[in-house]
Amino acid sequence: MFRRVSQLESSTEGTAAGGRAAAAPEDVPRRRLLLLSPDFPPRHGGIQLLSHRLAAGLTAFETTVVTMDVPGAEQFDQSSGVATRRVRGGRAPRTALIAALNAVALREAMRRRPALTLSAHIVASPAAAAIERALGAPAVQYFYAKEIPDKPRLAAFAARHARASISISGYTSQLLAATGASLADVHVIPPGVDLPADTAPLPWQRPAFVTVARLRDRYKGHDVLMRALAIVREHVPDVEWVVVGDGPLRGELEELARAEGVAEAVRFVGEVSDRERDLWLRRCDLLAMPSRLPGGGRAGDGFGIAYLEAAVYGKPVVAGNVGGPLDAVADEESGLLVDPSDPSAVAAAITRLLKDRDLARRLGGAAAIRARSFSWALVAARVQELLLEQLGTRRSMASDGAAGAVDS
Repeated sequence: MFRRVSQLESSTEGTAAGGRAAAAPEDVPRRRLLLLSPDFPPRHGGIQLLSHRLAAGLTAFETTVVTMDVPGAEQFDQSSGVATRRVRGGRAPRTALIAALNAVALREAMRRRPALTLSAHIVASPAAAAIERALGAPAVQYFYAKEIPDKPRLAAFAARHARASISISGYTSQLLAATGASLADVHVIPPGVDLPADTAPLPWQRPAFVTVARLRDRYKGHDVLMRALAIVREHVPDVEWVVVGDGPLRGELEELARAEGVAEAVRFVGEVSDRERDLWLRRCDLLAMPSRLPGGGRAGDGFGIAYLEAAVYGKPVVAGNVGGPLDAVADEESGLLVDPSDPSAVAAAITRLLKDRDLARRLGGAAAIRARSFSWALVAARVQELLLEQLGTRRSMASDGAAGAVDS
């Protein structure tokens, strides 16, 4: 049986960084924590964001991050406020870079003597396990989704050698269980979202829905949305679909837009800054990303931070009724869950929200309230409590606004 945090209590004291910081226990000295992740800013992505927000938000610890060197890293690290040790490998193959990451992590551990290791990706689990053997420092392991069926033996190894594990959704836990790993010490803690200071909507000349995702994974549903758009236009002729993100599928999608006769209704804006993404979320009427399960033994979205990023701006969402989105979106409360493989069902949900303004306002308002319970500060507080438990220094975070875990 795994342990689930189904919802973190709402904080009414939001900040630009996502609510109150996790308060450090007053009666416990700050212990050294080593956070290992191949994915870290300034690169964009969900794991990158999670790794950074935790490194910055685990205030009970003196955290050092061991991660990869990437373009722009030096400038980022100077202002991030997070102690970071970068692994340089140039154009070496990824396998070589991962091996170097583990080797550097072990050396850094022997130098810093951490009390605890947080492995933010299974590829760092060999180092986390070795550090525990050498120093007795407990390891806590993160799980997302795609990496589990891609590397099932490594995923099972990571879970087996961790003192506790964190999965980001019930779907992720199911994927982990399929490897034969025990879920006895798996805790479900969702990812978080930043709470912006200004959430006021911005005017736009046309009814619009937005998708925020890299154009790399077919399961994100861009192809279904393209076919759904033709149906939506029958009811909302001037609708516009704004595609935020870029990747190798862009040319194929542009060709599909022409084939479906909707090219003039699709705006590809490419990869943009977080600020520009947020401007599009403030302009749009809703976010649509009907992610599906890809099949073939592969995994879909483990959660979907984009749904929360839209929700904080009071925008309802249309999402697939499978996988991680089941935890990220409350059906008929913060958005609409539909069959992600059915263009007609996706079109009906988008059309419903575009034409029924009262429904869109109701769902959007509820989405904004719900999103506050996923602030990064509350998520960090929950992770911090779990980490402290591994050191035998458990402290109730109820006074800090985080709900306790309940059996599921």
